[in-house]
Amino acid sequence: MQQEIRFYPVGNGDTSQIVLNNGRRLLFDFHHLSTSEDNKGPEINLASTLRDELASVGQDYFDVVAFTHGDKDHIENSTSFFELEHAAKYQGNGRIKIKTLWVPAAMILETAANDEQSDEFVIWRQEARYRLKQGKGIRIFSKPERLKEWLEENDLTLESRRNLITDAGRIVPDFDLTSDGVEFFCHSPFKKHVDESEEYRNEASLIFSIRFKAVDTVVDYLAIGDTTWEILEDIVDISTAKGNQDRLVWDLFNIPHHCSYLALSDEKGEKTTTPKPKVIDLLNCGKKDAFLVSSSKKIGDDKDAYESVQPPHVQAKNAYVDYLEKNEGRAFLVTMEESPEDSPEPLVFVIDENGLSRKKVQIDVRVSTVSKPAVRVG
Repeated sequence: MQQEIRFYPVGNGDTSQIVLNNGRRLLFDFHHLSTSEDNKGPEINLASTLRDELASVGQDYFDVVAFTHGDKDHIENSTSFFELEHAAKYQGNGRIKIKTLWVPAAMILETAANDEQSDEFVIWRQEARYRLKQGKGIRIFSKPERLKEWLEENDLTLESRRNLITDAGRIVPDFDLTSDGVEFFCHSPFKKHVDESEEYRNEASLIFSIRFKAVDTVVDYLAIGDTTWEILEDIVDISTAKGNQDRLVWDLFNIPHHCSYLALSDEKGEKTTTPKPKVIDLLNCGKKDAFLVSSSKKIGDDKDAYESVQPPHVQAKNAYVDYLEKNEGRAFLVTMEESPEDSPEPLVFVIDENGLSRKKVQIDVRVSTVSKPAVRVG
């Protein structure tokens, strides 16, 4: 069985899945639109698709479900899909189980009033807190001072839950490169981004360098949640200072925040965004034949696209494509452009002894191709 990374066409939202050689499955974020349930697109019917994929291998669970953060486009309709342990009303009726829930510490700690948060975020906060109190079925990323205080307020100690916590700059202990063919290096969140804010912020979202190994071949995937250029510059600085530059290289780069210019700079630019210096360093870490993926709506090239306030921003796309070309990358791909609107399908990458390749190539050369497509990468 080959390893796969699947990106689902869910509009301006995020959902991706990693399927390992040993059958373990990790789902990152969940954005299901009720309007997709008539199966007429353009977004995929995510709930139905995931159920079918699990049923095909006789499973009713994911080994890991990771919420990079709690914004609506990362959790929409998730509380009606998954089985939650903290309340009976969220159990049974064919709900999909979660063996281990991965969340940033901020998802435990946000203290904003309920009317300032989505109902689903509040429910997931309850679930994450319940699992942490139980001491199982959860991994928390970052160990800020506020987490220690929260544990003590709930008659727990940091030491008693330390095995459930992974800090930035560490490898997640739940997976092993030798036995699982993958390892997860946590780049973010940093402690300071949680301790300095009373509200959940994109700055505290999960960012991983995910390394796959197939025989003697290594493939690096930068999985970046919604974030800003300031955080990416911090990641470059800290990785360099700690001697972890190898965790900046990438064969596959998941573009932050639906191709927003704010992941590159604070200035959108007229025709193209000019990235900040350390972001340029990160973009230049792309290997030959690498891919960029934008989980977003289609990106136009007309007057309306250039004036759009909301992402995706064509100026950001132009910048990404420019650096991809400079580094002899393969293609810039948009999830909502890679399959027919009337039958949306995941964008699937395969990792095997030959490296990284697309399972099904449907690149629209007018908007997506950077250089000639080939069958294999690596």
